[in-house]
Amino acid sequence: MNTPAMNLMAALRSGHATSPRLTWYGPDAERVELSGRVLDNWVAKTSNLLQDEFDAEPGMSLRLDLPAHWKSLVWALAGWQLGMELVLDGGSADLLVTDTPDVGAGADFDAVVAVPLAALAMRWPGELPAGVVDYAAEVRSHGDVFMAHAEPDAALPALRRPEAGHSHGELLDGFAREHDAGVRLLVRAADGLESALADALGAWSKDGSVVLVHPDVDVTRHLLDNERVSGA
Repeated sequence: MNTPAMNLMAALRSGHATSPRLTWYGPDAERVELSGRVLDNWVAKTSNLLQDEFDAEPGMSLRLDLPAHWKSLVWALAGWQLGMELVLDGGSADLLVTDTPDVGAGADFDAVVAVPLAALAMRWPGELPAGVVDYAAEVRSHGDVFMAHAEPDAALPALRRPEAGHSHGELLDGFAREHDAGVRLLVRAADGLESALADALGAWSKDGSVVLVHPDVDVTRHLLDNERVSGA
C-alpha cells in the first residue's frame, strides 16, 4: 500500500507537472522555481542517494538540521518517500542532514550529509570534516526515477517533533494544515521548518503550490502580485 507521501509525489509529477509547485525567494535576489516534474526529480535523486549510499529503508530516522528552505522540503519529501522518520526535535537519528557540519558532529550518527544552501552550489564551499558526504556534489549522479527496495507501512513513524509525533498515514490528515484547493500559498521561512512543511503538504495535497520566502526578503505587493499569491 502506498503511503500518502508516495501518492503525493505521484500527483505532483503527473497532474499539471509543468506548473510551478515550489518557488523560493532567497537573499541576493535569489529565485528558484520548481515545477511538479522538477520537484519530483530532485526528490527522486535525493531518495536514490539515501537508498543507494546509506542503505536507507522504512523505519530509519533522518534528523533534518536545516532552516526552512526549498532544499529542506526536498529532503523531507525524499525521506518520507522512503518511509523514514523525520526528526525535528533535535534528538538522535540514524542520519544527520545539516548545513553546519562541524568536526565531531557525526559521532552520534551513522552518516552525515552536508547541504550547501546556495541555489547554484555544485559542491560544498570549502573542506568538509572526514566522512561527511557533500550533497551538492553527489546528488546529481543519482537516478531521476525512484523505485523503493522496500514498501513502507503507513503505520510507521514519519515525524518526531517536540509536541507530538505522526505516522506516515497521518501526514496529510493530522499534520498538514488545511488550505483551499488550488491555493498559491505564501509561506514565510521565518516561521520555521516544521511550519513550512505543514503548510506545503496542505497546499500540495489540494493541488496547490507554495511560495517560500527567506526572512531577509521583503514581501512586497509586487512580489505577491507577480507570484499570484492567493493565500497566506
